[in-house]
Amino acid sequence: MNEKEVILNVMKKAGEPLSAGKVAELTGLDKKIVDAAFAELKKEGAIVSPARCKWEPADKKNMHI
Repeated sequence: MNEKEVILNVMKKAGEPLSAGKVAELTGLDKKIVDAAFAELKKEGAIVSPARCKWEPADKKNMHI
């Protein structure tokens, strides 16, 4: 599983918008890696920001794995 998949899985399991810092804490990944993955995920349209500095998966239908 690559970093983006790990991040998306954590975000889906959380069920609420998360900051990059919280995602780094939950995944154990370095925040710089999370920030880079967030940038790619934003470009791909895989995550959206419902509130400032908070992100969630764009596909809310599959929020609970």
